[in-house]
Amino acid sequence: MNIHVNRKHINPRDIVNRKPVPDCTTPPERFIDAYLSYLLARASHTVYREFHAQVQAAGLSSLEWRLLATLSDGDGLTIGELAREILAQQPTLTKLVQRMEKAGWVQRGADPADARRTLVFETKQGRDTVAALLAQAKVHEDTLLEGFSERDVTALKKILRTLISRGDTAAGKPPIT
Repeated sequence: MNIHVNRKHINPRDIVNRKPVPDCTTPPERFIDAYLSYLLARASHTVYREFHAQVQAAGLSSLEWRLLATLSDGDGLTIGELAREILAQQPTLTKLVQRMEKAGWVQRGADPADARRTLVFETKQGRDTVAALLAQAKVHEDTLLEGFSERDVTALKKILRTLISRGDTAAGKPPIT
């Protein structure tokens, strides 16, 4: 038996097997369901878990992906700035940069504004390695944000950047420019 809804045929088995869409307007029952830190961490984990397979298929680790994506705009960063941006400890990042430099993905060079500082830059090989992933990341983001208005997406990103800035300021960290 089929049910007709707005002239579409719906098989009752499809209704029974359909997973319910969570009602996000209902007040949460547990503390963590309303706790911002938990929600941000859970959302980050969920979003990245879906994209991680593409990063691995490209032959990159999560840290290598984040480093190349961070440097993809062409501006060099110090090891300390990169560590903050890609959420890595400085000693771990120093070793990673050494390995990626040997692989030809990044190079270190003097800061044109201050020769005492060393910056890490992405090489052409590094840009070529990450280019397809950057496009895939944008498609992944667009898919995740389907159904949200442009205004909501803009507001979400603004709130997240503000939270990051406030956290950095509270921790005494200068903004990354």
